[in-house]
Amino acid sequence: MAFSPEPPFTHGQPPKAAGSSAVLYCNLGTPDAPTAAALRPYLAQFLSDHRVIEIPRLLWWLILHGIILRLRPKKSAAKYASIWTAAGSPLKVWTARQALLLAAQLAGRGHQVEVRYAMRYGQPSIASELTALKASGVTRVLVLPAYPQYSGTSTASVFDAVYSWAAKTRLIPELRFVNHYHDHPGYIAALAARVQAHWAQHGRADKLLMSFHGVPERTLHLGDPYHCECHKTARLLAERLGLDKTQYLVTFQSRFGKAKWLEPYTEPTLVAQAQAGLRSVDVLCPGFTVDCLETLEEIALEAKEAFVHAGGQSFNYIACLNDSAEWLAALADITEQHLSGWPTRSAPDLQSLAASQQAALALGARQ
Repeated sequence: MAFSPEPPFTHGQPPKAAGSSAVLYCNLGTPDAPTAAALRPYLAQFLSDHRVIEIPRLLWWLILHGIILRLRPKKSAAKYASIWTAAGSPLKVWTARQALLLAAQLAGRGHQVEVRYAMRYGQPSIASELTALKASGVTRVLVLPAYPQYSGTSTASVFDAVYSWAAKTRLIPELRFVNHYHDHPGYIAALAARVQAHWAQHGRADKLLMSFHGVPERTLHLGDPYHCECHKTARLLAERLGLDKTQYLVTFQSRFGKAKWLEPYTEPTLVAQAQAGLRSVDVLCPGFTVDCLETLEEIALEAKEAFVHAGGQSFNYIACLNDSAEWLAALADITEQHLSGWPTRSAPDLQSLAASQQAALALGARQ
């Protein structure tokens, strides 16, 4: 998959007035390089998050530092190396590009809003970006996670990082949070457009498999809505594509550890389907808004190999939303919705809006 470094992935933004609004677009994160040395601190931060690993802290600390951080970095580095690009980590490249294009979308709609991106684990950190925004005069921040479906393991963890920064800050900007957009019409339409474009170019497989990132099953029983939101996304997308229940599957990937996670698991399902006679499958990962290790390596490489080895003939991975026009328009719609009520338009825009409102009122009076 090709990645274009243009436009440059920087936080450069036009000058803004003091007391302005901003959007902080937050994704999971990535190591700085596909090496064991870079993976070690990244995994230590990620796997130390109590939202991600919910077992007694002392026991987990011993497991993490005594076993996992000794063995996993080298193995993970090899996986990252298989999908790394000249521009860097795909997740960071695409997230930066989405932030840049979201800013352009909002500017095109008349909003003067700065958009920056941050990573929950790794760099640039949520704390550093909030500090930079505050120093530049921003007084209102919309926190927008790159996770369509809400989970305590992901969305809430982003919020935790914001709260942690706020706990150390005397004058806190006004904050808003986007919890989820798993059923937003624009998001569903963007997913459908991605699938339809793939079908138009490559033809349609016998079945569409939608693979979401997994979480421990106990999170469902504790009240996490993630499982339900994933299934609602899948149902709405299937309806949009005109698929009945026999034409698609919903699975969960990226299981970690020995605990029971949300089922069915992606790779075992693909193997079972191939052994049962399924010859071609299209695979989409709706919960990931950008391509990353979990899509490019775990699905497009590992899952494909398992499916073919089990007897499948054609495995087609459908790319994430990345910088698709439909997705950027939807993301701008979601952002606009949550910015509502904040002064984000320039003075000329406000004057034009007032004039339009007065004209509408005058027209109504004449009628």
